[in-house]
Amino acid sequence: MEDTTWIHNLDPFIIDPFLIPLLNMNFPGVRWYGLAYFTGFVAGFFIIRWMAERKLSPMKVEKVADFITYIILGVMIGGRLGYVFFYSPELLTEWNSDFPFWGALAVHKGGMASHGGMIGVVVACILFGKRHKMSPLHVGDLSILGASIGIFLGRIANFINGELMGRVAESKIAWAVKFPQDMHRWINFSDANWAAQYKAKLMELSTVVPELGISGERWKSWVSDVGTYIAAKSQNLGNAELSSMYHKIYLPARDEIHSVVYKLLEAPAKGNEALTKALGTVLEARHPSQLYAALSEGLIPFLFIIFLWRKPLKPGVIGGAFLTLYPISRIINEQFRLPDAHIGYQLFGLTRGQWLSIVMFFMAGGYLLWCMKRDVAPIGGWANMQPPSDQPNEEENEAKQKPKKANNGSSKISSTTSQKKRKKPKKRKIKK
Repeated sequence: MEDTTWIHNLDPFIIDPFLIPLLNMNFPGVRWYGLAYFTGFVAGFFIIRWMAERKLSPMKVEKVADFITYIILGVMIGGRLGYVFFYSPELLTEWNSDFPFWGALAVHKGGMASHGGMIGVVVACILFGKRHKMSPLHVGDLSILGASIGIFLGRIANFINGELMGRVAESKIAWAVKFPQDMHRWINFSDANWAAQYKAKLMELSTVVPELGISGERWKSWVSDVGTYIAAKSQNLGNAELSSMYHKIYLPARDEIHSVVYKLLEAPAKGNEALTKALGTVLEARHPSQLYAALSEGLIPFLFIIFLWRKPLKPGVIGGAFLTLYPISRIINEQFRLPDAHIGYQLFGLTRGQWLSIVMFFMAGGYLLWCMKRDVAPIGGWANMQPPSDQPNEEENEAKQKPKKANNGSSKISSTTSQKKRKKPKKRKIKK
């Protein structure tokens, strides 16, 4: 029976990178992932503005753009720092000669953590609320609306990029996907388990590379050379002998393998049907866990929050409800998602993302209960909202009336002064 599993062939770029001749620099291109972030921020802006216009929030309409700026900084800084500290702390000591020089700042190479992004948003909401004398809890509630849309679109962008792949589908499912990006793991020669886990998979590409004009035997010899060097590293060989093997055997084989694999990675997106079909015989069918996450971590929470906020609620309840629901969805989704290669499974067979979500669940649950018990007035409630009005609110009326009073007073003074200065007409003398 022919395998009909779809092979991922989506291009992560909307606009491919290109050289700008006049500036002699490379344009990095526009990715779907960046567009997802941008759309989430724009959606959040219009939703919050819509609420402010209908008096569902004490936030003034003219302050919405400032608030979104705070959120953007919180997401970007928090998301990147979260990835660095939670998943790749080695980036703190990574330096190179290319901009932005420090590994922790190389966002364009990928690496954002949703848990870190949420921490950044919390900090941004606190700072904005304090500065503009608004409840940080309510400000946090407003941020959830755009955040859930951003998560939904971000997970779809993960799917388009072929990153954060799912685990192998043990039983045949109609929606399984074969990701060519799986080959990135096969050429991660720094992985301590490479020989046991990925060497055999790399060998299987000997049936695919003839499509590129490379013989299968030649391919196998390159893979064997890499394996020989990696095995030698675990033995007590002298530095001189290892150095010789590194330059004469390992480096040439590694570079050839990388060059070929990158061509194979590009083949499906470029429409090379022969190579794509050949890859399908080697790749494994996996769960599209990115789409599972888009629905359960983004779309469903958004719809739930909209339904929940149909009536006024105490500040913080919306944020607490979302932050409690998200980790539950994340823990379930991680059962279908492949853990990060350099981290793997941890205590009790759980992933790093699941452990972070467990901590988040208990903290968010306590926060939600505290917000519900607070003796404060509820805010929001779109079910009984008033249509947007062009009439000024009380503050605007007072602002307009004050100058009028001042003007009236000054006009009276000026009129009185002018009357005093006005000379009385002289009496005409009558000649006798």
